[in-house]
Amino acid sequence: MRFESVPVADDRAQTLLTEYFAYRAAGFPTPGGYVTHMPPATAFTPPTGEFLLAVADGDEDAGEALGCGAIRRLPDDVLDGAPSGVWEVKHLWLREAARGAGTGRALLAELERRAAAYGAQTIVLDTNASLVAANALYVSSGYRSVSAYNDNGNATTWYRKDLG
Repeated sequence: MRFESVPVADDRAQTLLTEYFAYRAAGFPTPGGYVTHMPPATAFTPPTGEFLLAVADGDEDAGEALGCGAIRRLPDDVLDGAPSGVWEVKHLWLREAARGAGTGRALLAELERRAAAYGAQTIVLDTNASLVAANALYVSSGYRSVSAYNDNGNATTWYRKDLG
């Protein structure tokens, strides 16, 4: 597997995001439903963000996008007690065939590595408690639960990880 940085407007990125949002909407646990927020074409653009594809490099499936994830810089005051350099992980998602093989962990680690290269000292993310595997991944990767740092109506859980 390799990681490819692409604009969020890239056709593969848009396809994965559309699949991700449809997956979330289909299984969202609250009556109000999942609210889709497709990122604008200018989102996740270096040096204040980046959108990654996890791409297969095996013989049979070389070049196939397995999943995606993004990082973006947040204002320094978004999180009480955080040093400057707060970055957020967004849209971490894997296609079914890529789940359970360590792809999500590798993608999360790569997003963290790239955020650190941009100067991140703290990484935050939000998720929903219904995403049991995702929550387990974040906790086992060193994230700890924090108070809400945004008003994302799709989220029930917020995490923080200090780098370094």
